[in-house]
Amino acid sequence: MKKNSLLLLCSLLLVLAGAGGCKKTEKMKEVQLITLDPGHFHAALVQKTSYPQVSDEVYVYAPEGDDLQEHLKKVEAYNTRNDSPTRWKETVYTGDDFLEKMLAEKKGNVMVTAGNNGRKTEYILKTLQAGIHVLADKPMVIVPEQFDLLKSCFDAAREKNVLLYDIMTERYEVTTQLQREFSMQPEIFGRLEEGTPDNPAVTKESVHHFFKTVSGNPLKRPAWFFDVEQQGEGIVDVATHLVDLVQWECFPEQMLDYTKDIELIRARHWTTPLDLPQFTQSTGLDNYPDYLKKDVVNDTLQVYSNGEIIYRLKGICAKVSVIWNYEAPAGAGDTHYSIMRGTKANLIIRQGAEQQYIPALYIEISESVNLQEATANLEKNFPNVEKKYPGVTLKKLSDRAWEVQVPQHYHNGHEAHFGQVTENFLQYLHDGKLPEWEVPNMIAKYYTTTQALKMAKE
Repeated sequence: MKKNSLLLLCSLLLVLAGAGGCKKTEKMKEVQLITLDPGHFHAALVQKTSYPQVSDEVYVYAPEGDDLQEHLKKVEAYNTRNDSPTRWKETVYTGDDFLEKMLAEKKGNVMVTAGNNGRKTEYILKTLQAGIHVLADKPMVIVPEQFDLLKSCFDAAREKNVLLYDIMTERYEVTTQLQREFSMQPEIFGRLEEGTPDNPAVTKESVHHFFKTVSGNPLKRPAWFFDVEQQGEGIVDVATHLVDLVQWECFPEQMLDYTKDIELIRARHWTTPLDLPQFTQSTGLDNYPDYLKKDVVNDTLQVYSNGEIIYRLKGICAKVSVIWNYEAPAGAGDTHYSIMRGTKANLIIRQGAEQQYIPALYIEISESVNLQEATANLEKNFPNVEKKYPGVTLKKLSDRAWEVQVPQHYHNGHEAHFGQVTENFLQYLHDGKLPEWEVPNMIAKYYTTTQALKMAKE
């Protein structure tokens, strides 16, 4: 009896406070998900995987409409697939008061939000104030005027002893992980160059596409996705990932202070045009809604989806840029380019036609470095990386260039990364805390993107 009472008390404390004091078991299922207004397919991707400590029942609160139905269809597809089907049971509430209803009922202890970003920061704050953990898709804030509101979210999380975490999937892409790992091998990489605005030490470029396939089906975008007042511009949306990677790779597990460590140098933004047939193919709508007409020029929708930021982080000059095209070439998809320039070698990720649109990492030894010594250092220190990533090998391309060859099973794809992020978050719930550097670095990241948007508009 005493043992059963203790287990019950532990479970109740975990639900109410989010503390990690009780060891999780599959039977306890102490994580109960809530999905709030799932307007983006990323909300469903969190549920593409089942998790032993997460209840199969998920409570969904949303307004009635296509966004909700598309979300439910994706979850149902995961439940009915032949390979490792999930067992989610979606309990849905629809109504204009969906937020208030969710806060009043508190049916779960972890809220997942991925959708219209216009009110997302407000949703996050109110959820945290109710004592519910939040796992949020990026971006958590899209305008500089709400940056202080986001800081208040982290204050609320601390006061209520709950966690706020954003979904940074790109940390789980294997070539990015390897680029970071090699940059931490000083005998191979040296130290990171400081760089200049015209020749940054770190460059990250991402190309995305409005019309694409997700989970084997053409993606239907909600019309509001093309409204920067609801989705956010590219410079505060996808650029969030790139800024995060600069911080994560250049200063691993170091706390950043946004008031001291960031110096914005230049920022710009520009539009991607979509004609009406493209808009119809992507959304299923025959006309532009009224809220998009402010962005229509000569019957063509102009979306501020592209952006570039050049800035210094703790003295290191970095450049991030995001580009949105309508549709990828045949056989291609979203692509990523990245370079980290070291005093001994450059680490470069390429993902073009030559790589068959699969990201590949290259090590290019600097001309100023003694070739024999550099080659010996690479061979001597490579086992440090190989221990963490068994099966990874080096292929010599020339005297000073090597390709890091990665077994296929490491290339699990963008959709699988949502499950990896969620598993990591579940571990943080178990521990009752995030790593100490995560919160200050999330604040630094969103300061960078929102202030860059402000600069780009000036």
